[in-house]
Amino acid sequence: QVQLVESGGGLVQAGGSLRLSCAGSGHTFPSDAMGWFRQAPGKDREFVAHIGWSNGRPYYANSVKGRFIISRDTAKNTAYLQMNNLKPEDTAVYYCVAGDRGGERGGYEFDYWGQGTQVTVSS
Repeated sequence: QVQLVESGGGLVQAGGSLRLSCAGSGHTFPSDAMGWFRQAPGKDREFVAHIGWSNGRPYYANSVKGRFIISRDTAKNTAYLQMNNLKPEDTAVYYCVAGDRGGERGGYEFDYWGQGTQVTVSS
C-alpha cells in the first residue's frame, strides 16, 4: 500500500517556473519508480516523467524534455518535478504516481495515484 500527497501547484505566467513535490508513504513504499501524469480539461491523461527510485534514472515525455526535471530525495521519500519555461499548454492537473515493474514490455505499472495538484500557466 502506497499513499502519495502532491503539493506545489499554482498559477504562474508563461516562462515562469514551479516545483511540484510528492511525498510517499506506506508499507510497500518505496516503489520501483515514481512519476507524474497530467490531465488538461477535455483531454486524455498524459504521461509527463518518471524516475527510478533506486538508480535515479529519469525519463521524460517529448513535450517536456529540456524544460522539466524530475528528481527524488530518498531520505525524505519525496519526488519532485521542477517545471521551467512553462507554457499555457502545460496547464493541467498534475498527478503523482508510483509503481513497480511489470506489464508486457517490462515497464512500470503505476498503480498508486495522488489526489492531483492544479498547475495553471497564464499568457
